[in-house]
Amino acid sequence: MLDYGTAEAAGTGVVLTSVGEVLTNNHVIDGATKITATDVAAGRSYAATVVGTDPTDDVAVLRLSGASGLATARLATDTKVAVGDAVTAVGNAAGKGGTPTAATGRVVGLGRDITASDENGTGAERLSGLIQVDAAVQPGDSGGPLYAGGAVIGIDTAASTSGRGRVATTAATKGSTGFAIPIATATAIADRILGGEQSGTVHQGTPAFLGVRLPDGATDPTVAGVVRGSPAAAGGLRAGASATPGGFDHG
Repeated sequence: MLDYGTAEAAGTGVVLTSVGEVLTNNHVIDGATKITATDVAAGRSYAATVVGTDPTDDVAVLRLSGASGLATARLATDTKVAVGDAVTAVGNAAGKGGTPTAATGRVVGLGRDITASDENGTGAERLSGLIQVDAAVQPGDSGGPLYAGGAVIGIDTAASTSGRGRVATTAATKGSTGFAIPIATATAIADRILGGEQSGTVHQGTPAFLGVRLPDGATDPTVAGVVRGSPAAAGGLRAGASATPGGFDHG
């Protein structure tokens, strides 16, 4: 049996509704088997489920179980953002929890295209139309709000400084450290998710997790390993099983 591990990751979210619908980045929750969200102001934690995702645009919507009466974010969906605007990136910097951190700066570019990846170079994705800022966005800030004039103008998603969380590579990173998805873009995707859309980019719920590992570079469907406690393990699959027209031959 394989051990899926107990690794943890941290991020931030923006509360869209008082009943606990929360906007965040897809890469914050991608691959998670358990999600917990904390309302720092109220000192209360909630189990969270994934309503849906748009991996192409790095957007996800969560729902907090049993939430009500939450304070919602003020969204600047009709505000025009300009280079030189003062901004503040707020989030769970370094994943430490507690009172959110704030990093100030200014907008230094609009409509930026980047390739973002994890610190080890995996999970690369192409993102476009981003707000570029010189605020010091850090690991754990992903999914958090970028404020200007007291309203949320974007969702923090990547930094351009190597070794700091979600890393962005682009020809336009000189002197800048952060990138954010414009809030109008993010909320339009969130509306599609909450509306139940299922398409080539928008997916409802959490991708199914079977718990089977196939051999690297394999051209046949032989199982190399099964994750302990997974649906595959519960169904009796084990290493060496192979696919048949009706499913898997357990071997």
